[in-house]
Amino acid sequence: MVLLQLALVVQAVLVKQEKVASVIGCTVVSMENYRDGFDEGNDLDSIDFNTLVQNLEDLTKGKDTLIPVFDYQQKRRIGSKAIKSASSGVVIVDGTYALHAKLRSLLDIRVAVVGGVHFSLLSKVRYDIGDSCSLDYLIDSIFPLFRKHIEPDLHHAQIRINNSFVSSFREAIYKLKCRSELLVGDSAYVFQGNEPQTDNFIEMYLRPPSASEEARINDWIKVRQSGIRYYLSLGDQRIVDKIYIIRPKAEFEVGRMTLGGLLALGYTVVVSYKRASTSVNNGNVSLSLENIDTLGETFMVLRGMDRKTVGEKALGMGINGPWITKSYLELILERKGVPRLNSPPPLLSSPTSNQERVVVTPRPIRVTTNIFTPLEDLSQPWTRSPTKSKMEPVLATWHFISSNPLHTNSSIVDFSHEATTDPASFRDTIKLAPMPDSCDLDRGLLLSVQAIQALLENKGLPVIVGIGGPSGSGKTSLAHKMANIVGCEVVSLESYYKSEQVKDFKYDDFSSLDLSLLSKNIGDIRNGRRTKVPIFDLETGARSGFKELEVSEDCGVIIFEGVYALHPDIRKSLDFWIAVVGGVHSHLISRVQRDKSRVGCFMSQNEIMMTVFPMFQQYIEPHLVHAHLKIRNDFDPVLSPESSLFVLKSNKQVAYQDILKILDPEKFCSSVQNFIDIYLRIPGIPTNGQLTESDCIRVRICEGRFALLIREPIREGNFIIQPKVDFDISISTVAGLLNLGYQAVAYIEASAYIYQDGKILIEVDHLQDAPSPYLQIKGVNKEAVAAAGSMLKLDGSYTTKSYLQIILEGLPAMERSSTGIYPQQAARLQELVEFIQSQGSSSASESSPCREVPPMEGILEEMQMRIRRLERWHTINTVLWTFLMSALVGYSLYQKKRQ
Repeated sequence: MVLLQLALVVQAVLVKQEKVASVIGCTVVSMENYRDGFDEGNDLDSIDFNTLVQNLEDLTKGKDTLIPVFDYQQKRRIGSKAIKSASSGVVIVDGTYALHAKLRSLLDIRVAVVGGVHFSLLSKVRYDIGDSCSLDYLIDSIFPLFRKHIEPDLHHAQIRINNSFVSSFREAIYKLKCRSELLVGDSAYVFQGNEPQTDNFIEMYLRPPSASEEARINDWIKVRQSGIRYYLSLGDQRIVDKIYIIRPKAEFEVGRMTLGGLLALGYTVVVSYKRASTSVNNGNVSLSLENIDTLGETFMVLRGMDRKTVGEKALGMGINGPWITKSYLELILERKGVPRLNSPPPLLSSPTSNQERVVVTPRPIRVTTNIFTPLEDLSQPWTRSPTKSKMEPVLATWHFISSNPLHTNSSIVDFSHEATTDPASFRDTIKLAPMPDSCDLDRGLLLSVQAIQALLENKGLPVIVGIGGPSGSGKTSLAHKMANIVGCEVVSLESYYKSEQVKDFKYDDFSSLDLSLLSKNIGDIRNGRRTKVPIFDLETGARSGFKELEVSEDCGVIIFEGVYALHPDIRKSLDFWIAVVGGVHSHLISRVQRDKSRVGCFMSQNEIMMTVFPMFQQYIEPHLVHAHLKIRNDFDPVLSPESSLFVLKSNKQVAYQDILKILDPEKFCSSVQNFIDIYLRIPGIPTNGQLTESDCIRVRICEGRFALLIREPIREGNFIIQPKVDFDISISTVAGLLNLGYQAVAYIEASAYIYQDGKILIEVDHLQDAPSPYLQIKGVNKEAVAAAGSMLKLDGSYTTKSYLQIILEGLPAMERSSTGIYPQQAARLQELVEFIQSQGSSSASESSPCREVPPMEGILEEMQMRIRRLERWHTINTVLWTFLMSALVGYSLYQKKRQ
């Protein structure tokens, strides 16, 4: 039994325990269920430590136990829930006081999480009231229990997490809102089988103490009260695109004392209203009827995580608008006006404990940008050091500059005057002014969408966007998240590969792109003409067709993403330039640097980059500095459980028809892939005499592409928790790794039959040197993957061994070569390595048009022929099986009719 306790400080990140639990499958015990009272959520005296200690001791001794259940609406305990010790190998206790002295003796691991909205709110308040208050005074005002009852316990943590994440549009919520009278009949309850849920909220907006009459409502703090719980969000964080309201997950729970502290500091409640909500949810979309007392109206709201699904649900209900994109606050202010300012109340003149100086009243803010010392520059303990030196505005402002010779260089355009002259020439002479500073991926996503909206408003259709950056930096991910928000098309520059270049694996060579076709497509889009975008099949190395693309009101934005999207020959035709750096691109450099240091060789990141990404510094990086928006992608998909893929692996034989039974027949699809895995390792890395996956970088050759895996997955119980970290690289990157001293030490060749329905993917892998195939069940939902395994009767047969480990264990010691593989495999591996080195060196330099074709190219072509034969066989097998099942169903129906 392992007791892991997370002290989630005030508003740090309450989902942190959920992330851990989703990965390791443990029991989570929330301290919120151990309340005796309900006056104040952070009151130490309201926690029933005796019951909590007893529950933990029972689980430690292997006994089942009953934990209390607290209901916030009824403001009392309503019962208990049984926790079985057999299923609780790991127990997480999360709560503000999880590291209290009464609990620490029972803990195996102590984790403290600080940051999140805790730091952001401090930065916001400090920004609003200036430097008239010390940091300790602000903490004691907003979080009065923190320094005395919480902070001292955090220093006992063995793991300390500083959470800089506050809100993100990565998993945005899409809303459609209209007045309820547009509903027809009983449309409010169209989701059959779901019980309506009723909630009552009080929503209030707090204006800063020294705000002017004209202050934007975005500067206000929103507080939502639900029963005895309070939720806070900083400003009106939303995007409006056409009929959709798009919001991030930006609410955080705070204590009632925090609200009182803000009022004491001079914040005033300027707008307050009650929202009564009745809602139903079908898992993908929720429908709510919301009554706003101040407006005296009821609204229908559709919410969901997918823009398309929400829109389809509205059409299915027969509702076509008119849709309302204004917030309830904006509707109230339109009707009643902005409340007049009152003089802010003075701050308390009696000093609190440890107060550095007495403050009489807040001083005006924002006289200069450096009116206060940045919080991160103060000498503060780690528990209260904000990650941002200043409060950034939630919504930044994009400006336009003019290339009109009548304007001075970089002058800001006066739209009211220019737009009335010649609209066509006006569009051609203005462009976005670059943002002066780079930003992280979350803020970059928000700024990207805002820039597109500004371009649509001021320049009109179409808006053509380019996203450039090195391989693995996150370009494709950003492009598709932007497309989901604004509803646009994404075109990859990979679609413009020339067949002859791809056969040489020159993915990062600018000459591999068909620039004439790309220029024609962009020109057609610019002039509102329908155009045909190529579709490139990397498996065959040739174009497989074309896709029609046309600009319309519904799709007025086109995003081109690729390594060379910001090349001068391309970006001159684009409206908005985005550069993305970091991501797995930088993680590979860090991994190489770590491996080299382990063998006593220290290399700078610049040296590694020039070898592993030879085209980047010379041909890619110089173009990125011209971007309107520069994004640093610090997100680590390897370590983050947000992108986890849960995998169950077994070598038990399963019939094809049994696989079909557990997949959705309407969404079923199948395919066949052949792949080769090469494992690269630096000689001299200390080992225990055996080759392990953790010491290697895996390169997978599949469908004509090279993909990289730089870290091994997590293994927990029967599950392999595999981050989505494979990312495509050029052959020159693999050659660069070999030039840095990596050696190819293992080789695996396999064929994979893949069956999927959108929720579950089942992969049957036939390894060349394994006696029987292995079946893998993959999915993002752990319970769904486990259920699929049970339906296939695989329980008890799972293994978490990698294919490398399985192959090595099956090799007799006397038959192994010095690299740990069969001698015949060693020969093929050597041929492949020589091919990579020859192709990689020619990709990094000016290649000769009469280059001699290495013999390995024939081997890869042979693999592609095998893939096509397997696909034909699989298609025939699927057709025959479908015919057989149809015949059986028909015969069964015939027999029923006869009876």
